[in-house]
Formats: sequence, structure tokens, C-alpha cells
Amino acid sequence: MSGELFYLVAFVTSLVVVLIFTPIVNRIGHLTGYVDQPNERKIHKRPMVRLGGVAIFIGFIAALILVWKLGAFGIPPYAKEWEVWGVFIGAVFFFFIGLADDLFSLSPASRLLLQTLVSSMAWYWGVRIDFLSLPFIGGLFDLGWLSLPITIVWLVGMANAINWIDGVDGLAAGVAGISAVMMLIVTLFMEQPGAALIAAALAGGALGFLRYNFNPAQIFMGDGGAYFIGFTLAGVGAIGLVKSLAVTAVLLPYLILAVPIIDMSVVIVSRLSQGRSPFLADKRHLHHRLLKAGVSQRMTVLFIYALTLWVGGLALGFSNIPSGWGFAIASTVILIYVGWQVWSTKSTG
Repeated sequence: MSGELFYLVAFVTSLVVVLIFTPIVNRIGHLTGYVDQPNERKIHKRPMVRLGGVAIFIGFIAALILVWKLGAFGIPPYAKEWEVWGVFIGAVFFFFIGLADDLFSLSPASRLLLQTLVSSMAWYWGVRIDFLSLPFIGGLFDLGWLSLPITIVWLVGMANAINWIDGVDGLAAGVAGISAVMMLIVTLFMEQPGAALIAAALAGGALGFLRYNFNPAQIFMGDGGAYFIGFTLAGVGAIGLVKSLAVTAVLLPYLILAVPIIDMSVVIVSRLSQGRSPFLADKRHLHHRLLKAGVSQRMTVLFIYALTLWVGGLALGFSNIPSGWGFAIASTVILIYVGWQVWSTKSTG
């Protein structure tokens, strides 16, 4: 099998397995009572199974196993990269941390402690940020001993950022799917096959889950799915792009994931400025603000999709991928069109 087909197989396998397993997980969740109950902060009006991340995880694992088997006659080079295993093993641990929270409601402190420990292990295995780009000054800054705490903040932060935007039907899965596709394109162009394979499997799983999670949702991904997806996206960025010595490449994962990063940062600053805990849930996220302004759930999600596509398009442009700036221009047009539709809906509403 040619190298390019491995990524397609990973994407399609993950997507198909998620399409098959999500209804099964949904039925099991209803039978066992593991559902998310409505309350004043949440949007859904009926109990919803919160274990959809199990199906995404199964699809991801199935895709990687199949690619491994197909490449067994000549093990793909990415299978020998320790940092790839670091992302894989770390993602598995993050999934189980989230699943434990879905099943047993862990305390915020215990979740944060476990996530920090796993991220530290991932750093040891090579999933690390060694450089920061200084675009306005020029060149790269070698982090030295700061590599460990900054990597932990990146991995733990992204896992929670994806979890925090999972407040509207289809939002987290769609943003993750779009971001993973952008990561796939950029890592392939940067000749990072291991990171690209993980991105392909993640993209297939996230987009397949949208079949059941887009408004009106039939199932939620839960903390298991959100933590797994967030850590995996951050891990792919760390091993596929941030390890590069190119100033532009180091910036790409932050640009691709700008929407959840900025949303989380604004919410934390807002909470702290009012003397509130940054971990105390409220309705300060972008999707909450759009809904409060009278925008429908679907238009809210489509607008944030367009934002994610736009920053991804900018990343393709800055990475000098052939036709990258063409895609950036196209995504800008899409964002303007969707933004106009949101404004029109809000005005007439």
C-alpha cells in the first residue's frame, strides 16, 4: 500500500467505526442511566447520554490498528517514532480520565492532577514544546527547563478548551474535525507522517460523530471524548509542527486551534477579573453569548465552524502550502457570508 493511502484508510476506518458504534453506545448509555440531566446552565431539554466519546475512541483505535496491520509487511516509519507513541498513550490516558469523570464525577482538583501527571509523562516520551516563536522580534526562543511546564499547560489547556466549548450540539466535534483536517494537511506538507496519521484518524472519528451530535443531538461526547480529542490535537501540534525549527511552523498549531484557545482565555480572564474561580462553569463562552444575542443553535455552530475554517485557512497560507492562500481567501469569503447570515438572523429575530 502506498504511503498516501494509509491516511485515507485511517480517516475512513475511524469515520465508519464511529458511525456504527455511536448508536450502540447510545443504547447502552440509556440502559445504564449514564445521562446528562438538563439544568439552568445547559441548553438541552431532555436527558442525553454523555458517553459518545467511547465511540470516537473506538474508531480512533480501530483505524490505527488497521493501518498497523496493513503496514506490517513493512512497518511504516512513524511506528518507530517515540513521540508518536507518546501522543497515543497520553490520549488513551486522557480518555480514561474523562470517562471516569463521566461515570463517577471526579473533582476538578483530581482531574487537573491526573491530567498534569499524564502530560508530564507525555513530555518525557517526547511530546514537548522546546521552542517558542518570536515573530515580531525574529527567530526562536529555546525554552530549556521551561519546556516541561509550558508543554503541560498546552496539553492540559487544550484538553479543557475542547471540553469547555462542548456546550452546543455539534460544536466541539465540528471544531475538532475541522482542526484535525487542517493539522493533517499541514503535517503532511511538513513531512511528519506520524502526526499526520493520528490527525487523520482523529478527523474521521470527530466528523463521523457529527452524524449523531449535530443539532438536534442524539448523544453527547462527554468529558471522555472532549479530553481525548483536545489532548490529541495538542499532541499532534507538538510533535508535528512545534518541533520544527521554522518560525512560521511553530506558530501553526496555535493558529489552527485559535478558536478554542481564545474562547478559553477570554472566559478565564473574565472570571478572574470578577474574583470567580476560573473552573466554575457559567455562560461566558462565545456560543453562550451568540445564543443570548438571539442567534439560533445551528447558526451559532455554523459561525464558529466558519471561524475555525478561517484560522485554518490562514495557517495553510502561512505554511506556504500550494494554493494555501487561495484556500485562506475562500475561507474568508465563507466567514463573511456566514457572519452576514448570523447578523441577518439576529436582526430579524
